[in-house]
Amino acid sequence: MNPRKKVDLKLIIIGALGVGKTSLLHRFVHKTFYEDYQTTLGASILSKIIILDDITLKLQIWDTGGQERFRSMVSTFYKGSDGCVLAFDVTDVETFEALETWRGDVLAKTIPMEQSYPMVVLGNKIDLADRQVPQEVAQDWCKEKDIPYFEVSAKNDINVVQAFEMLASRALSREGHVLIHTSPEYLERKT
Repeated sequence: MNPRKKVDLKLIIIGALGVGKTSLLHRFVHKTFYEDYQTTLGASILSKIIILDDITLKLQIWDTGGQERFRSMVSTFYKGSDGCVLAFDVTDVETFEALETWRGDVLAKTIPMEQSYPMVVLGNKIDLADRQVPQEVAQDWCKEKDIPYFEVSAKNDINVVQAFEMLASRALSREGHVLIHTSPEYLERKT
């Protein structure tokens, strides 16, 4: 493929309040971690350019608020997305149990093409000692749904880049994806 080929991808990161979505995004985009973040209200957007398989990808990553009261508003941001990060906190079993609801929300609001909608699941905060969600439980849930699983730490920069690159690669490899993304219809859809 042409190494000068440029593709825009819209990715979303979703999950319950406090799982570290903003921390993960800042670790990936800015290589930084802060102890304190303000709750994301609605969504914020960060961009990062990466190169995968000789293709320049401009990732537009939508960081969504995890509060229940924002769920209906947040789900409007799913439209036109090319892939999704489902995040939970390994020290909070309720955030893991909520993954099914978040996954259902995004699948109901996106229009997948012939192949399945690209997702990855991130179990964040593996640097903390009070783990409540065993790795095997999360892996089994993901295996059952054919979704890649990553144990991550935004704080200690463990597997964050790998997870986002895996999602970008899966989004890019969807059948017909590059053709769609270079078309005027795609550009219209993104605005």
